[in-house]
Amino acid sequence: MKIDSETYVVFVAFITSFFAVFLSAGIVLGVPSIANDFGMNNIIQNWIPTIALLVIAVFTLPAGQISGKYGVKKSLIAGLIIFIIASVGGALSFSTESFLFFRVLQGIGIAFLNVSAMAMVVQAIKPQNRGKALGYTVTGIYLAGSLSPVFCGFLVYNFGWRSMFYFVLPFLVLCLILIMIKIPGEWKTYENSKIDSIGYVLYGIGILLFIYGFTNLMNTMGIISVAIGTILLLIFAYYELKAKSPAFNMHLFKNMKFTSSNIAALCSYLAIAAITTILNYHFQYVRGWNAQLAGLILIITPIIMAIMAPNAGKLSDKIHPQKLAALGMGIATVTLLILIFLDANTPLYLIVIAMILQGIGMGLFTTPNTNAIMSSVPPNETPNASAAQSAMRTIGQTMSLGLLTLVFAWMMGSLKLSSEYAALIVQSSQLVCLICTIICIIAIFASLVGIKSKDSFNLER
Repeated sequence: MKIDSETYVVFVAFITSFFAVFLSAGIVLGVPSIANDFGMNNIIQNWIPTIALLVIAVFTLPAGQISGKYGVKKSLIAGLIIFIIASVGGALSFSTESFLFFRVLQGIGIAFLNVSAMAMVVQAIKPQNRGKALGYTVTGIYLAGSLSPVFCGFLVYNFGWRSMFYFVLPFLVLCLILIMIKIPGEWKTYENSKIDSIGYVLYGIGILLFIYGFTNLMNTMGIISVAIGTILLLIFAYYELKAKSPAFNMHLFKNMKFTSSNIAALCSYLAIAAITTILNYHFQYVRGWNAQLAGLILIITPIIMAIMAPNAGKLSDKIHPQKLAALGMGIATVTLLILIFLDANTPLYLIVIAMILQGIGMGLFTTPNTNAIMSSVPPNETPNASAAQSAMRTIGQTMSLGLLTLVFAWMMGSLKLSSEYAALIVQSSQLVCLICTIICIIAIFASLVGIKSKDSFNLER
């Protein structure tokens, strides 16, 4: 049976999306072992999962312009090569400094993978199949979120933390070979544009200071960092409006479908990303379960998301994608309303129902919302649209964890997380869920605004 190039595009996008998330999510299981090997203190240890997210946020927009200028396929190849080198380097690291350096390099590679894979799917797949293809790509993200704790926990326990980095290599190499051999052609949209170095610097420093400061708002330096970061991002936006070859085309935000879908994406990840951590704390510290049992229960939501995503993608090719997105966020809001009352006496079946609703809601939201973002721009702006949705996801996830940290620090001070302080953990978790419920409602309204917008979707590729 002959496999066409579109099938290879979807397969490569699925695998790259899977492993971009797989190592980012799974490395948490190896943090204690890594910290022990390199003698890291608690502060440095916490940077192991965080530093890659920060780097992804910084490099996402530059990756959009670079992939558009030099070619989406070339950028995907470059991202894979960087990721492969970083994975080998991470496995062979001999010190804290060398390990964190390769984590930074991984973040750069993942930023290019996130942007290029999504852009390639949109540009290579026929419009009538775009939602379905995007659905499979998003499924890779959800499957990685559900399977990485199980796989990485097994690898770390039986073969050591370095095995996680070796495990991804064959799959990345396979994708590299398939791209070069089985996917013909190239997609360039900004070939005659100049690289906007000033824009990159303004955005990179601005977003770095903003996110770092947001996670440290309890300190004066955190507040100062947020203020400076916000100012730099505003300067970046103004500069981009005037630039001849901007790092990001700010004029895209004139399209309300594009703008509303991006706002909805940011709010959704900000509201939902902390739920897994809250439930993990509840299972282990409040109920006293071990990590293995907690992990098995936590698989419920991402598995349902993985089932829902491709089907929601198909639906978004036939039904207004923002209608599906609004419905999905409405269901996700019910999850948070349930979890506001989460305590030691909450029946397990009610928690499972909340997790199922979360999976259905986010499964209905993410793929249609992504389709709305990617379909609301002209064909030549696809890399920018891909960069925008990737940036919203990364920034939202990072800020969600920052919100969790802020609330717990405010409610618990410097107390150590343990079953001894279960009551404070419950109160902190309830407050986070209350705040996230409000953010979820904002995401619903953002989608509704997009539905009412007179701007139209671009159905030609």
